[in-house]
Amino acid sequence: MKNLFLIIGAPGSGKTTDASLIAKMNQSVEHYSTGDLLRAEVASGSELGKEIDGYISNGNLVPLNVVINTIVSAIKKSPKDFILIDGYPRSVEQMKELDKVIKTDGEIKLNSVIEVEVSEEIAKERVLGRARGADDNEEVFKNRMRVYLEPIDEIRDFYKSQSVFYTVNGERTIEEIVSEINEIIVSQIMKKM
Repeated sequence: MKNLFLIIGAPGSGKTTDASLIAKMNQSVEHYSTGDLLRAEVASGSELGKEIDGYISNGNLVPLNVVINTIVSAIKKSPKDFILIDGYPRSVEQMKELDKVIKTDGEIKLNSVIEVEVSEEIAKERVLGRARGADDNEEVFKNRMRVYLEPIDEIRDFYKSQSVFYTVNGERTIEEIVSEINEIIVSQIMKKM
């Protein structure tokens, strides 16, 4: 059984950094960033990668079937039983599709969805301050923020109804944020061992 933990948050919330630090702290946890999984496909130069690139470079969502297949494949191939994925789900459709896979598959259990919450001002400051690539500009940021905010209430409500939703204040030090997320995850891992 693969035990799944999801970390969501606005662009610039620090979710990928938080998740990678948690994976380093816990040898039993494998971390995947949705963005990294998709960028790896783009870097491979495959036809699928070219298609994905067309969406990502404009700040739009990659089609549902591509994302879900990429994620489920990574979970199942993981050498570890505790999987931490950041940046998923980003839409109600992604959330429902993952829920469907979990319910029908029987090999994956969703343990928690943790939102790293930051204000839009902080998110914008961080994204424009890091400017890693062509997609880190104000226009693309606004689109990414809109894409994030539109479904977030429905996503929160859905996972709250399953009693797996947690919110962490993302406007503190990295140490404080990581410590709180790690506590949530480790307490659930301990129950499984």
